[in-house]
Amino acid sequence: MSANKAPRIAFQGAMGAYSHEACLQARPDGIPVPCATFEGVLRAVREGRADLAMLPVENTTYGRVADIHRLLPQSGMHIIEEAFVRVRIALMAKPGVTLDQIKHVRAHLVLLPQARSFLEARGITWEAAADSAGAAEELAAGGAADQGVLASAVAAQIHGLDVLADGIEDLDHNTTRFLLMAPDIDNTRRGDRMMTTFVFEVRNIPAALYKAMGGFATNGVNMTKLESYMVGGSFTATQFYADIEGHPDDPAVKRALDELGYFTNMLDILGVYPAHPGRWDIPA
Repeated sequence: MSANKAPRIAFQGAMGAYSHEACLQARPDGIPVPCATFEGVLRAVREGRADLAMLPVENTTYGRVADIHRLLPQSGMHIIEEAFVRVRIALMAKPGVTLDQIKHVRAHLVLLPQARSFLEARGITWEAAADSAGAAEELAAGGAADQGVLASAVAAQIHGLDVLADGIEDLDHNTTRFLLMAPDIDNTRRGDRMMTTFVFEVRNIPAALYKAMGGFATNGVNMTKLESYMVGGSFTATQFYADIEGHPDDPAVKRALDELGYFTNMLDILGVYPAHPGRWDIPA
């Protein structure tokens, strides 16, 4: 990809999805490439239809995004940045419709409970849609005047809908973390605070995980995430996904990774990237 060329960024969902919002945050000049599935996002990059991939990895309310940790190690892609998107929910409707006309709304199943207080206070009923931004697109194409959609305000702007109420979510901290991925790894230092993400599989010996983690504690390396998941349908072959603060060339990180190597069958660095300021903006 040319340095002067706007990157094509693949994401899961319709135009106006929160993943699209993450793309706009990371690369305002980027060209969005909507895809139906997470696998489709990665395939778009492998087939040359996109240059980068934007994938959600975890949410402060609902935890990790299903399937992502399974897909990342086999994707052939590398994390180059992270993005944090506050999930601000907007109620939108067709132009000219007022809030008191809305009787029913549609949104993704995960989004609906997050606006329960607002909807119940106004007697608005709801139903699940496959995709919130897709529901906004459908409403714009031919919805009734008493119908609304809950989605990102970006979706309203793209699909020509009016925002009747914004920020109606019950929780003021709901944030999704996204990973911007590219085919080639970038190990250069690109900020004062760097993150390193890797996956590993411990050897089948007693206390292997405890011993593997010891190097991070003794070297003062902060591990911000450690998750396990099974691979290959086996109860004994367990892989771990980890995020740590620091760069692999930092002396403390290098020592910790070297010690980890003694107790693992596999260790694969998925990315080295700048820590996003939003990482510390989320309320505890």
